[in-house]
Amino acid sequence: MTLWESDTDTTKSERPGGRIVVVVIVLLALLAGGGYAAAYGLAGDKVPRGTSISGVDVGGLSRDAAIAKLEKAFGTRAKEPIEVTVAQSASADAKESVEPGEIGLDIDYAASVDAAGAGASWNPRRQWDYFTGGKDVDAVVHIDEARLDAKLTALSEGLGKPPKDGQVLFTADGVKTTQPEAGEEVDRDDAWTAIVDAYLGDEKSVVLEVAAAQPDIDSADVEEAVDSFANPAMAHAVTLVFGENEIRLAPRKFAAVLSMKPENGKLVPAVDQAALTELVKDATADGKPVDATVKLVKGKPKVVPAKPGVSFDPAQVATVFQGLLTAPEDARSGKVDAEVVDADFTTKDAKALKIVEKVSEFSTYYPHADYRNVNIGRAAELVDGTILKPGEEFSLNGIVGERTAENGFTDGYIISNGILKKDLGGGVSQMATTTFNAMFFAGLKDIQHKPHSFYIDRYPVGREATVAWPTVDLRFENDTPYGILIRAWVVPSNYSRQGKVTVQMWSTKVWDIDSKTSARYGYVSPATRTLTTPDCEAHTGWSGFQVDVTRIFRKHKESAVDHTEKFHTVYTPSDTVVCKKPGPPPAGADPGDD
Repeated sequence: MTLWESDTDTTKSERPGGRIVVVVIVLLALLAGGGYAAAYGLAGDKVPRGTSISGVDVGGLSRDAAIAKLEKAFGTRAKEPIEVTVAQSASADAKESVEPGEIGLDIDYAASVDAAGAGASWNPRRQWDYFTGGKDVDAVVHIDEARLDAKLTALSEGLGKPPKDGQVLFTADGVKTTQPEAGEEVDRDDAWTAIVDAYLGDEKSVVLEVAAAQPDIDSADVEEAVDSFANPAMAHAVTLVFGENEIRLAPRKFAAVLSMKPENGKLVPAVDQAALTELVKDATADGKPVDATVKLVKGKPKVVPAKPGVSFDPAQVATVFQGLLTAPEDARSGKVDAEVVDADFTTKDAKALKIVEKVSEFSTYYPHADYRNVNIGRAAELVDGTILKPGEEFSLNGIVGERTAENGFTDGYIISNGILKKDLGGGVSQMATTTFNAMFFAGLKDIQHKPHSFYIDRYPVGREATVAWPTVDLRFENDTPYGILIRAWVVPSNYSRQGKVTVQMWSTKVWDIDSKTSARYGYVSPATRTLTTPDCEAHTGWSGFQVDVTRIFRKHKESAVDHTEKFHTVYTPSDTVVCKKPGPPPAGADPGDD
């Protein structure tokens, strides 16, 4: 450290050896002459003669004067930043300017002067120290250890080699571990002294040395964590009991909620309460029960079990769960306080539906138009997954709802008063026709269907249906003793291929259905209309006619006809429309899109 020079000259008579002799003689003379009081008065609260504090000469000064001199000497410098360099730093810029205030670094001037021996006292030792003093003492420096530690940690990060704790990880495949690795960090033992020296010195710079940094969690800690918790936790399933309902959680399921976190040099178990809560909710229902249902899984019907409605305290669930993790296999079941509400439609009820096979399937095709992809696709999405219990009625309007933008539909073409016009939901009747035919060949009871007003040649003649919100609906009843699962999906069209919509009915097959279509009869020629409305669409008409379709019922796997059902359809002519200012029909606007 560079010492500050004294403000007074040092003469030969003041050299340490000579000075001590003179002081001793004077002190003895005073004492011999009864002058101890005089010695006390001479020393007062002054700093011992010849004393310096971190290079600043304060010897012989009163306490207040010494404090003032230190403040003057260090006042400005004590606020200047320190240039800190970390040896071997991997950072592109190995230097960092550290403000003293960042690490709570400052000088306690009063404490420094007091530590140097200032202060009045009748103690003979005090008198002796005053007259025979002359030491150089360090200033009293305060530093915020927490802030310094944070700064040293940040500087250590620049080395690019932090120590790595050993870890215990939980996966669906079991317990995994990562071994600890030593790293490098700023030498913390050396850093405090080096920074304080630089703070009090002239150059205001310091190079901090690098030391090996050992991880907090070593190999022994990892091994202990695996043996004491991780392996036992993942050895067997855990069962949580909610009233009369049990939830069995397999290790591969609950692995994601487990972790081991470093704490005081050890790995301690932790349970992610939020993740565990979601896991339990997946097996139950939060508050409200969920009915059982049937879905297709890999092309086969599968009962999705009912979920009881369970209201529980997540913290208690986590406590019970964690307490079971190290228990033996026959003791890994625990009760949880909960309010349980059973589902109305149980897993047993769903199995009783006997939805086991495909009983019908029908597909229709449509020419490309973006609005058809949107509207038919949205209708299929809403119908898909519908389950009809025995005696229940299907309503397409009831399931699909009003065709609005908010419900996912867009403008398309519909038939209104015998001509085409734009409206929301145009194209949904393609879904109605496809569903009607799937119902037809499943042998279900027709309640309400309305053919299109004029014939559209992409649909089966006499075996099709239109819908319009809210009056014109497609309705049929599941009049079998089994449940019906309806599947529906769309393969969208593009400029090079037609779109395709498919509807399937899954149940237990009751009927084998055939269809017989008569010849067309009762033809009626189209009229011609001339329109001047702005939304007029030019259109070439065709004749109307009548046709009969007979549905033939045979009991499944029997050859004899059980009964038949006749559908009589009258198609009106599709009138030719002439616009006063004719223009080409818009792209994709062919007849029959209601």
